Amino acid sequence: MLEKPAKTVFLSIGSNLGNKKKNIELTKFKLEKNNIKIIKFSKNYETLSWPNIKKPKFLNVVLKVKTNLSPYDLIKKCLFIEKEMGRSRNKKNEPRICDIDIIDYNKEIVKSSKNQNLTIPHPKMHQRNFVLLPLFEIAKRWIHPIKKASIKDLINALDGKDLRSIKLI
Repeated sequence: MLEKPAKTVFLSIGSNLGNKKKNIELTKFKLEKNNIKIIKFSKNYETLSWPNIKKPKFLNVVLKVKTNLSPYDLIKKCLFIEKEMGRSRNKKNEPRICDIDIIDYNKEIVKSSKNQNLTIPHPKMHQRNFVLLPLFEIAKRWIHPIKKASIKDLINALDGKDLRSIKLI
């Protein structure tokens, strides 16, 4: 039987609790242990917590990975890793040890359905400095599969305040 070819996927990882750098490194380790091969990763970017800027700041990275997992199996694996890392999902936008989002899955478009709550590309990724800037660092020619906009155009469309509020760490 032929093995399915590995898909190229971009993941965003964020942490704003505990030792954030260690949390991100441990998350990367756990992804690799689950047959999600990291090809490239951005530097660490620090951003204010949203919507409440009084909460701890986030540290974010974007990874380029290869996987044989389907989008649905991949999100299950990511949610499992988040839980394993100690993430609880009590309230929306609460501080968290680990947050993993699928930004792009092999340039495919996945729509949420009754049975599956998964939308790819991530529906708000084009508005998020902590996704766009690290993604640009590792994939300068990336094009949004729905908007057909380049990563440069998406970054240029961000508010100036958003661009000034992110820091390379």
